[in-house]
Amino acid sequence: VQLQASGGGLVQAGGSLRLSCAASGFSFEDYAIGWFRQAPGKEREGVSCIGTSTGSTYYPDSVKGRFTISSDNAKNTVYLQMNSLKPEDTAVYYCAASDLYGCQAWEYEYWGQGTLVTVSS
Repeated sequence: VQLQASGGGLVQAGGSLRLSCAASGFSFEDYAIGWFRQAPGKEREGVSCIGTSTGSTYYPDSVKGRFTISSDNAKNTVYLQMNSLKPEDTAVYYCAASDLYGCQAWEYEYWGQGTLVTVSS
């Protein structure tokens, strides 16, 4: 199983980034894919999750209306479009796969490496 996250970088507050998570080695449509983030000294938190077969999505209030998760099942890739970024969005972002269809980190079995997102004020 491989999950390859990419697309992080440095952006000014108010800007946008799109993260990609390319998956391989498992039956993509049998899993939910989630994006999580972890800032220094903070717990890992789920920021967007999607059921790849149903298209159902979840967002916490902290990113609702600013982040959009989408899935391209033909490419086994999930995207996270992040708009109106804030300095508090600065974190390492991880993508992960779960067969439980929740959005809690403990539910996710497979994890990719992180990609750093830095939002400057």
